[in-house]
Amino acid sequence: MAAIFAGASAPDLTRARFGRVRGFAPWRPQKKTELLLADVSEVLEEYRAFLPLTCRQVFYRLVGLKGFEKTEAAYSRLCEAIGRGRRAGLIPFEHIRDDGSARYEPQAWASPQDFLREVRGQAERFRSDRQAGQSARLWLACEAGGMAPMLYRAAAPFGVPVLSSSGFDSLSAKHDLAQELAAYPAAEVLHIGDLDPSGVHLFQSMAEDVSAMARALGNDNVRFSRLAVTAAQAEAMELPTAPPKATDKRAFHGETVQAEAIAPDALSELVSDAISARLCMETFRKTLAQEAEIRAELVTALKAVAV
Repeated sequence: MAAIFAGASAPDLTRARFGRVRGFAPWRPQKKTELLLADVSEVLEEYRAFLPLTCRQVFYRLVGLKGFEKTEAAYSRLCEAIGRGRRAGLIPFEHIRDDGSARYEPQAWASPQDFLREVRGQAERFRSDRQAGQSARLWLACEAGGMAPMLYRAAAPFGVPVLSSSGFDSLSAKHDLAQELAAYPAAEVLHIGDLDPSGVHLFQSMAEDVSAMARALGNDNVRFSRLAVTAAQAEAMELPTAPPKATDKRAFHGETVQAEAIAPDALSELVSDAISARLCMETFRKTLAQEAEIRAELVTALKAVAV
């Protein structure tokens, strides 16, 4: 990071008005914060196979593994420390996932040769519909959008799409999903969300609304299944809990648990096991074999194409 900081030593280049840090900024954290960053790095290293993680996932790993204080104030301090650590080069930017931005860019190629190279690369990565021939079509939905990429890595090998249902789904999103479900004789949506009044209501609302739309569109065989978080999982995994917010008056009994409290490896395994249990594995293996044959044919055919 030395080169990045070379021209940013003056205070006015790293701090904007009101003392907020801007850009890449050298940082010498206090000893307490330095120890916290060491714990963060330990978590990121332990779950390297599941990177990037959200700050909320790191938070719950620290709560479970290091006895970190489970309060919103502690979470805010952690986010601030991680943000400063990323700006200072102490935490790789690509190890933390934060959402909110979107990019739309037309695809272009520098030359016909570049285009052909990309097509050949796509042929080498060719995939069939891996749910073909299955008795029911599967989808995976998660309440926390930041977890979707990690869950996708667990679901993608089976050809199962992952949907982010952050907050309360829009009517358009529900209608789009209902149209997808209605295109198949049988469909099931596996859901991962928080065990709290909002999360439970979100799941019930989505299940009822989308099922009703799908039924009106011709599919009366739609099922919604709650994969996580359940009260049984919270107890078995000894997940950090908290009482419901006093401001949330929706019906709910017991302690609340955030989906991010489940360790990334445990959650990924939960998804893989749930999908595997619902598939005919013999049909799935046949689909993979056919996919490999088609991929080899495409690669061979494109080798003969010259520009």
